[in-house]
Amino acid sequence: MAKSVSEDAISMILTNPSPDSSSDLPEIIVQVLDLKLTGNRYTFNASDGKMKVRAIFPSNMSPEIMSGSIQNKGLVRILDYTLNDIPNKSEKYLIVTKCEALSSALETEIKAEVKTEESDIVLKKPKLENEIKNEAKTEGAGIILKPKQEMVSKSAAQIVHEQRENMAPLARMAMTRRVHPLVSLNPYQGNWTIKVRLTSKGNMRTYKNARGEGCVFNVELTDEDGTQIQATMFNEAAKKFYEKFQLGKVYYISKGTLRVANKHFKTVQNDYEMTLNENSVAEEAANEETFIPETKFNFVPIDQLGHYVNGRELADIIGVVQSVTSVSNIKRKIDNENIPKRDMTVADETKKTVVVSLWNDLANNVGQELFDIADKSPIVAIKSLKVSDFQGVSLSTLGKSIVLINPDMPEAKKLRSWYDSEGKGSSMASIGLGLSPSSKTGARSMYTDRVSLSHITGNPSLGGDKPAFFSTKAFVSLIRPEQAMWYRACKTCNKKVTEAVGSGYWCEGCQKNDEECSLRYIMVSKISDASGEAWVSAFNEEAEKIVGCSADELDKLKSEAGEINAYQQKLQEATWVPHLFRVSVTQNEYNNEKRQRITVRAVAPIDFAEESRFLLEEIKKMRNSQ
Repeated sequence: MAKSVSEDAISMILTNPSPDSSSDLPEIIVQVLDLKLTGNRYTFNASDGKMKVRAIFPSNMSPEIMSGSIQNKGLVRILDYTLNDIPNKSEKYLIVTKCEALSSALETEIKAEVKTEESDIVLKKPKLENEIKNEAKTEGAGIILKPKQEMVSKSAAQIVHEQRENMAPLARMAMTRRVHPLVSLNPYQGNWTIKVRLTSKGNMRTYKNARGEGCVFNVELTDEDGTQIQATMFNEAAKKFYEKFQLGKVYYISKGTLRVANKHFKTVQNDYEMTLNENSVAEEAANEETFIPETKFNFVPIDQLGHYVNGRELADIIGVVQSVTSVSNIKRKIDNENIPKRDMTVADETKKTVVVSLWNDLANNVGQELFDIADKSPIVAIKSLKVSDFQGVSLSTLGKSIVLINPDMPEAKKLRSWYDSEGKGSSMASIGLGLSPSSKTGARSMYTDRVSLSHITGNPSLGGDKPAFFSTKAFVSLIRPEQAMWYRACKTCNKKVTEAVGSGYWCEGCQKNDEECSLRYIMVSKISDASGEAWVSAFNEEAEKIVGCSADELDKLKSEAGEINAYQQKLQEATWVPHLFRVSVTQNEYNNEKRQRITVRAVAPIDFAEESRFLLEEIKKMRNSQ
């Protein structure tokens, strides 16, 4: 195992900022110094004992750092890299795109020894270049002195500039043509060129905002390593590239910009997203060897799809086809166009089934192929599915969805082995079994992602980036009678109203006066289960199911006089009744302190038959895991 760095490793990197291929690189071993997490990537100083350069590991190497394979003061062998400029500075940034760890942390930082001549006792100060030239001119005309070269400190930018000046024009052109892997791109790079296959192309969309009207479309690009990035084009760029970009073709793309991806809208696993403008360049890689990128899946078990219901995040599944319907046509309301649709039922090792709707070309092409071989129970892997609450939980393909039949992958082989040995004879239950197709029942996904209250309250970070959704079974243990349980609302739009001058109520939303208003709940209550308790907020429809009457009816009970307080008695009757709750968890800031806010999104009564089936299934899972 290497215990030292390569001599002049940093100089080699600076003089060859864009190597053509990793196979041409000499051995480059550096020491990792000052390793730290910056944003979502790790930065460090790469050192060869003489020189240092600021460097960065891509995000896909973070697991190696967190596992301890790459350590501060450890040694790494750099197998591929890119040298980038730092904006507004004369420095360079080393992007390590491929490396391997050679040693764990050394005791000290490696520093190269300074060699001197044997007769020298005192180190002399290096002479400047102009002093050396002047001394050489004073010697005899026939004698040219070659003084011993001293190390003159130069910045990375100076070395690279000199290197490029000395290159022939053709070499400089080749340097700029070097293809960068997607994993090495970041917003601080200057010129780059990528070679990618267009693996998904969205439709051209129009928009209208305060700045005017425009058009936009998105594509997904995949390089040879399987890394993906989303690219967006607006207005003139959208018109320029929409016809040029053809699905499945390979392109050289340059002169684009990158920014941090919006977590709520990104469709691929990449920290950045790309924008192409009218000056960007896309050249088809025709008449040369191309590549077929491997489709990467992030499979979600069918019984866990409830987490994705009506969310922006898409899901990938793998399962055994149980049945396929004939193709049908659905008339789209916007333009009355007939859209082909075909449904198929898919099951997996969780013994749950889900209906997948294939739309457009997938319904006619892949759908027909599946229809013809449905009796053979083929395996399907589907990427990028929209999860909705139709029939409890259902899936739909999009324009970017990919369907593979009997794919050659470990997950498919494992699923086939399970189905042939056990699954074929097992009883399968729909993931939406016992759940109403209407989301207003509050029953959707109640049995698919059930958690205890302690799971929610014991994880303070839940809901930090985006709302988290869970189902839970709990009792209403306390409703405080003194709280403001409702507000006056407009009968038309349900927004809050204020008392108008004279009489009636003024609605700011409808811009009108009404003689009457309605009351709508904004109730806070405590719910409890065997693991703990939590305070939750419930709004009108959900609160009505908890209390058992409308806010107007409860207000009348509150105003009634008598020995028995009918208002408090009604609230008392609502406590210690079990319900199934669908809740969302978000983070709110109060007095500079983040707190969880749990909101009831749906309430449903206990279906004891379905609850018994759920508990029996949970007991079976516990036994199998032992």
